[in-house]
Amino acid sequence: MGHVPDGFARPLELRRGQSMTDLQLVDRLNDLGYAERANLQKPGEFTIEPGAVAIYARGDQFKDRVVRVVFQRPVTAPAKPAARRTPPPKPKPADHVVQLELGTKPTDRLTLDAPLLTSLIGGEREKRRPVALDAIPERVVQAVLAIEDRRYYDHPGFDPIGMAGAAIRNLRTRAYTAGASTITQQVARNVFLPKMFPGMTLQAAREKRLRRKLLEIWVSIVLTQRASKDEILEMYLNDMTLGQRGSFAVVGVAEAARLFFGKDVTNVTLAEAATIAGVYQSPSALSPFNNPDRCRERRNVVLQAMMDAGYVPQEIADRASQEPLVVQQRALEAEAPYFVDYVGQTLTDKYPGLTTTTSDAVDVYTTLDLHLQRLAQDAVRAGLTQIDQLLSKRKRKGRAEAALIAADPKTGEILAFVGGRSYNQSQYNRALVSRRQPGSVFKPFVFLTAFEQAAEEGRTDVTPASITDDEPETFEFGDEVWTPANYENEYDGPITFRRALAQSRNLGTIHVAEQAGFDRIAAFWKGLGVGVLPKGYPSIALGVFEATPLEIATAYTIFPNGGEIRSLKNILTITKGGKQVTKDTTPAPRRVARRETTFLVTNMMRSVLNEGTAAGARGAGFTLDAAGKTGTTNDLRDAWFVGFTPELLTVVWVGFDDNQPVGLSGGRAALPIWTQFMKTALAGRANLPFDAPDGISFVDIDPDTGKLAAPGCPRLLREAFLAGTEPVEVCELHRF
Repeated sequence: MGHVPDGFARPLELRRGQSMTDLQLVDRLNDLGYAERANLQKPGEFTIEPGAVAIYARGDQFKDRVVRVVFQRPVTAPAKPAARRTPPPKPKPADHVVQLELGTKPTDRLTLDAPLLTSLIGGEREKRRPVALDAIPERVVQAVLAIEDRRYYDHPGFDPIGMAGAAIRNLRTRAYTAGASTITQQVARNVFLPKMFPGMTLQAAREKRLRRKLLEIWVSIVLTQRASKDEILEMYLNDMTLGQRGSFAVVGVAEAARLFFGKDVTNVTLAEAATIAGVYQSPSALSPFNNPDRCRERRNVVLQAMMDAGYVPQEIADRASQEPLVVQQRALEAEAPYFVDYVGQTLTDKYPGLTTTTSDAVDVYTTLDLHLQRLAQDAVRAGLTQIDQLLSKRKRKGRAEAALIAADPKTGEILAFVGGRSYNQSQYNRALVSRRQPGSVFKPFVFLTAFEQAAEEGRTDVTPASITDDEPETFEFGDEVWTPANYENEYDGPITFRRALAQSRNLGTIHVAEQAGFDRIAAFWKGLGVGVLPKGYPSIALGVFEATPLEIATAYTIFPNGGEIRSLKNILTITKGGKQVTKDTTPAPRRVARRETTFLVTNMMRSVLNEGTAAGARGAGFTLDAAGKTGTTNDLRDAWFVGFTPELLTVVWVGFDDNQPVGLSGGRAALPIWTQFMKTALAGRANLPFDAPDGISFVDIDPDTGKLAAPGCPRLLREAFLAGTEPVEVCELHRF
């Protein structure tokens, strides 16, 4: 029998100076299945202290020493004069870790567990999180027993007393409406009968016919003889379906706790435990998402049943019944369902038979960083909300979609992955399969090809300070005529290569491509080995071909890696039965361009953010050194932004699924999403420079003419050049 693999995200890393709030840490500990306790007694528990969180961490490396994470606390504002009677400002929450302690000793960095993402199902679409019975809190078990099978520990697998009562009710109503199925019978019906009789559908197994009922009772009796009550109850709590989220069936109380409330099951309240237990009766009709009023009524029925059974006092049950029903609408997205689908596809493609030919436990450790994933999801959500507002003012129908991929460019490990607005509404993975024109995000490859060609030929007249003509022109190729235009028909005339890229000037870039050779540019992209191979037409300079966000992200790894392309990966390691079975399927980094020429383009892309089409990122507060490129396709159909620092590369795409124009530029639609994500993802990180390789020299030039700066030049730019290609002429425009 095959084994369902478990998928894990990256281990939780804690470090001094880390940008993280105390509430975010509690969320991460919930991801790890840590239980909140007033006093720490065993590994897997945490407690919240004033200004700190104490963790009894799992793992031999901690040797029963408690980890204490101390947060920055708000400074108390000085008292204001009483006469003004103005309320004091609200204190800001802790926003970073100021101290990290292991036992009594301070430390700079610690690594905890790897959080479980979900079980990875190959065929069926389920989300489950199996846990041992002793890890399920007593209030959850009591809630289920009180409403589902109060005499569970006293009957032999079926309940004669309950069946007699059900029979009387059926006779009175002259309809078969009450079945009195015990927990054991439900396990027999839903788990064992379909396995014992493969031809029997689950619907058939549930039919209330006498013969079927007798078979169900017989299986229940046998099951009770062969397994303990605790084992059967654990199976019930882990294997019963508790509703649907998106295209996934929610299986088991632990997964229900995560998807209903965004909590580990150990941390649910009494009211939340009763909510989960109440859903068992009819998961669809009592869904807390789709039918909150009915769900709340059923929850209160469960609380009353718990009081009747003696599990909770009346006053506590009454208090819990007054609590509002609060669910986490976005809990499914927080678990990266698009990424989980991607990992499942990778397992199917690269590890066929791994999960169907073994009974050993299979654990899949992925590259995903759950903290960055949540930041990415928040950024996409906020960005699309703004876009919705802009489009509604223009009376546009439909809602735009977005995709975001963030990766460590040095390793190729995918850290965050968003495939759309809402997995509940659409499981179409735009980050992976949506093929759209990259538009202007392709332009850096045009300039890189030009620099590569010049370096090969030993030319010194092709540099970031070279002049290109940004004027309208008509191009003929074959039997076709093409007259491209700049965005909003703005033209600069003679401009430097740097300015043409920073301001995303179409004609200036096309003229560079023409000099380099359109076929040569197509050949360079082909050499990257990503996606569709475009033809060597003039339109290639403007990215008039198709690529997915994943392919664009892969192509852009050449810039932070100094001319080496690195394939992106979503899996770190796989173990089967505790043994490493990971295949080395990721291609090794491959050099496709010189370090020096790649640095020139990277350095030029810094101007995109500092003074070009992505300057809005600076206005929004993103201060770290970064490089990138906006992308806007014909008719404003698609909007892109690709940007990176030395340690994080992020691609954002915005558009419509039906390919209608979104009507917004990359700087207007995609850049705000990128900016919010990068600001929060890199908060507290050092500002790392793009190191220049050997063979690069820097010279002060006039940014308008590209020539050596004269004393009278009003602005200076320290430009990068391949050694030996520096300009020799002095700017005459500002010489006097």
